[in-house]
Amino acid sequence: MRTAGIMPAFHRRIGLVSKTKLTLILSTFIFLAFSACNQTNSNAPANNSTNSGAPTSNAKTGVKPTPDAQVAVFETADYGRIVIELYPNVAPKHVERFKKLINEKFYDGTAIHRIDPNLGIIQGGDALTKTGNKQMWGTGNSPYPNVPAEFSDIPYERGTLGAARTNDINGANCQWFITLKRQPAFDKKYTVFGKVIDGLKTAEVIMMAPTEEGSERPAEKVVIKSVTLQPRSNFP
Repeated sequence: MRTAGIMPAFHRRIGLVSKTKLTLILSTFIFLAFSACNQTNSNAPANNSTNSGAPTSNAKTGVKPTPDAQVAVFETADYGRIVIELYPNVAPKHVERFKKLINEKFYDGTAIHRIDPNLGIIQGGDALTKTGNKQMWGTGNSPYPNVPAEFSDIPYERGTLGAARTNDINGANCQWFITLKRQPAFDKKYTVFGKVIDGLKTAEVIMMAPTEEGSERPAEKVVIKSVTLQPRSNFP
């Protein structure tokens, strides 16, 4: 999960490794690091994954996202609002889980526990962030079973909402992430189930916040006061 301190080592070896090999190394590293976001036993990059970076042949293709009648409205304590439209025709099980947890107020009071300007992401959705044990942040799940993968060919662009997971492609549960730049390394490997339609600047400010030394945790806790479902028609 902690990529910031490792990436420079690759840059120092550019003269020793061909560009093709370097690209493969970096891509593999991103997959392994990001797959571990939602591990239940470790926050460190996984080293036992054999399929997290492999192409996915069963991804839905050619599906145009159709917004749900409701949007998810995130109200942060200090940064403002983020509004996300949801795509049940692309990832019905993930949208169903997300809305269920919102209705149960599962996300209220949680924190964004990971920010990474290099990858261009912010990540949250872990109920363990309501506690003071920061070492466990990013390892929590909901009380419900994991959600099977619903991969598609919708690209990870600025504002895309994705489902964080373990090394198991069916390991998504409750955690989410937003990409704030094009990230082709995630395409067809992490479920897309929505997109930010308001508050992108808010998300970007959060992403650029200072972090604790040696980690991707914000130095100052970024609290999600509430997440509510509201009519999509309220946000033209």
